[in-house]
Amino acid sequence: MAEREMPGVLALRKLYEDEKPLQGARIVCCTHVNAQTAVVIETLIQLGAKVRWASCNIYSTQQNEVAAAVAHAGVSVYAWKGMQESDFWWCIDQCLEHDNWHPNLILDDGGDATDRLLNRFPSVFNGLKGVVEEGVSGIHRLHVLNKNDKLLAPAMRIDDAVVKCKFDTVYCCRETVVEVLKKAADVMFAGMKVLICGYGDVGKGCSLSLKSLGAQVFVTEVDPICALQACMEGYTVVQLEDVIDTVDCVITCTGNKHVLYGEHFNRMKSGCIVCNMGHPYMEVEIKTLKSINLTWQKVASLVDHVIWPDGKFIVLLSEGRLATLGNCKLPSLVASVTASTQILALIELFTAPPNLYEHDIYILPKKMDELVASLHLSKFNARLSVLTDEQSKYVGFDKKGPFKVKTYRY
Repeated sequence: MAEREMPGVLALRKLYEDEKPLQGARIVCCTHVNAQTAVVIETLIQLGAKVRWASCNIYSTQQNEVAAAVAHAGVSVYAWKGMQESDFWWCIDQCLEHDNWHPNLILDDGGDATDRLLNRFPSVFNGLKGVVEEGVSGIHRLHVLNKNDKLLAPAMRIDDAVVKCKFDTVYCCRETVVEVLKKAADVMFAGMKVLICGYGDVGKGCSLSLKSLGAQVFVTEVDPICALQACMEGYTVVQLEDVIDTVDCVITCTGNKHVLYGEHFNRMKSGCIVCNMGHPYMEVEIKTLKSINLTWQKVASLVDHVIWPDGKFIVLLSEGRLATLGNCKLPSLVASVTASTQILALIELFTAPPNLYEHDIYILPKKMDELVASLHLSKFNARLSVLTDEQSKYVGFDKKGPFKVKTYRY
């Protein structure tokens, strides 16, 4: 089923099946463990790579049957649904060192595998062909390493690829936020007061979806440009403290840490839903909810009522971790967009001539961005127009692209 909705990945598999550009690559994949990523794993193997697979989050193993099927095909898979924190780190360690096997490429989502390899096996890290990072939190960790001259391999940040942030991030969140909230709380969105913390690509997708269903959407922002965009779309831009005690639902989308903490929880109305769509585990500060005199009542899988002594409660999804990992399934089509960028980035880093990429952080070349987009147009029976020679000369772009300058903002 997933393959049918992943035209970009299948097209890359066919494009490179004879060349096998990843022959000799040893890749540790620390990602979501689901059917869509299984298609990616199969593709990497068909392109010549040897792969080990671990979960990037204790809740991101969504389908044990998928992990079992991939393991049955001969891939070392270290992940299962319901793992604990200690299991999570054990699984990453097995990927990195079991049987004295070490990677020369890392495909990461959040930076845990990268950080673990750097701290435990710095010499192996220094020999990497590169790191491909998808998540905002992982990119932040790479920048910290780079700033401190500790990034010992080239890295490519996928989250900043145009097709990732403008398609996967926006459209995926636009669809999944509704499924997350409906599945967890059976809520009616018409008339609901929702606070969206952060109006980047994630916040834009969530806001658009909830507004279309009749919700009254408030937005918090630190960036005046994003705040102005929210105003021009008809949202009310506020400070969190202005509305925290009146809203029915709070959704964090900032990619930052401790957006919600103790004081905010105390002021929330009873029944308020807390949902994190941003940073995998740091946006909602959970320690205060576990350290004070509160009762936790599990009402469904990854849905908890956190109850105050006076009977007030909040509805917490995925224990404050990324709700899309535990409370819904991701659309395969947008997963294909991101997966295609990951595959191309791995090929680019592995096959690049020596010293082309230094120990620095790079974005996906625009030509590859455009290739990923073009590979998905067939799904919609879309037909691209073609520049004439005169038009190509006038705008200064090759007829085959790239069609925009590097600084163009889509």
